[in-house]
Amino acid sequence: MTASAWWFHIPITLTCMLVLILAACSPSAPTGSGSPGPGPTSTPSALPGLPPQTQQGMTAFNANCSLCHGVNAAGTTQGPTLIHRVYEPNHHQDFAFRNAVRSGVPSHHWQFGDMPPVPGLSDEEVDSIICYVRELQRDGGIIAPDAPATWC
Repeated sequence: MTASAWWFHIPITLTCMLVLILAACSPSAPTGSGSPGPGPTSTPSALPGLPPQTQQGMTAFNANCSLCHGVNAAGTTQGPTLIHRVYEPNHHQDFAFRNAVRSGVPSHHWQFGDMPPVPGLSDEEVDSIICYVRELQRDGGIIAPDAPATWC
């Protein structure tokens, strides 16, 4: 290999190394498949000592959301886990959950299909469901334990 050929390969080699380093260091992202994707290392259990609004949210979630999103929002073959960084408050704020319940939402992170609207829930019930999901996210390590609970 001549000296000029050697210099030609440096940018390509550096680019490949940078891509490998970035891929190794990047956080896991949605897979784009029907799989709920990487969630917490353990599924959060029912949270002890829940405040009344969060208890109401658990009841409303179990009655209206768990068929697709699973017990404790852990996901099913019908819908994704909500205990995932994709749904943390800085990415999916509370209004995104409200809009999804009211209007439905096209599939955009996973391939479970579109989420239909969920009729019959009052604004108070939706807010209590959000409280419950956010507490599950905190318990699952998606929200820092010392973050202020601004969602309830």
